[in-house]
Amino acid sequence: MNRLDRLLASAESLVVRLERLLPDSSQEPDWNNTIAFRWRGLRQREYPQASSPLQPIRRPGTLSLDDMQCIDRQKAEIVRNTQQFLQGLPANNILLWGSRGTGKSSLIKTLLDAYGADGLRLVEVDKQHLVELPEILEWLDARSERFILFCDDLSFEANDPSYKTLKAVLDGSLSTLPDNVLIYATSNRRHLLPEFNDENLQTDHQGGEIHPGESVEEKISLSDRFGLWLAFHPFTQDEYLQVVSYWLGKLETPTGDWEPIRKEALRWALKRGSRSGRAAWHFAKDWSGRSRLEQKAKVD
Repeated sequence: MNRLDRLLASAESLVVRLERLLPDSSQEPDWNNTIAFRWRGLRQREYPQASSPLQPIRRPGTLSLDDMQCIDRQKAEIVRNTQQFLQGLPANNILLWGSRGTGKSSLIKTLLDAYGADGLRLVEVDKQHLVELPEILEWLDARSERFILFCDDLSFEANDPSYKTLKAVLDGSLSTLPDNVLIYATSNRRHLLPEFNDENLQTDHQGGEIHPGESVEEKISLSDRFGLWLAFHPFTQDEYLQVVSYWLGKLETPTGDWEPIRKEALRWALKRGSRSGRAAWHFAKDWSGRSRLEQKAKVD
């Protein structure tokens, strides 16, 4: 065997090994009967037999827009932007940022309940797979459905390369987002990357104008490429109690004697260090379950 034959044989062997690692893209997911997907990654060795990198989510969340209490302004903004997107009108990528447990992720998930029948599809993309955004867009580009890429709890370390891929896809790459794809991301940080005190020393003042240092500009430039920012703040005490009352009603739990419920709900929030929708939901489940258990014990 001459040198050229050996080279061709080695190349063929390499191609075969690569094909075994990559999912079979010829087998499409069930687009008609699935509205939510998880991108499991093209290079995930734990799924060597997977027929598609898009994993169907069989039981997506069942929250409705009405369940999102005390965030009316944020809800109105995301609904308006999503309706524009579904009707083929110009729409923005959205960054939902702010305090934990205030409904950022849940609000995005409720869009499936509201607009799944209108062709909206949700694709959850973990941070480690953001480097595959160009491949994800190739999968979705030719589809008739409208896709929101859902990136939850997004944050990056200073030396994390994946944020550069996200930044390029949002605005800056030669290839842009297809008309049928938007990115909705949540984060506890407005600027997505960690901030340090010494970065303030890099700020330059010239003739009354403020010029941030390069590292600050780098962090701002990523979040700045989202067209809409929706801020979420901790609930007031009254808002927190309103959400508690709402969920107790949904759980069909009597609230006639409200004062003991109110005291326990505030104590619960104090222990959790958070007056949020998540804390209210957890308390409502705990109170409802305890109340029914006590009633059942009395009957028995």
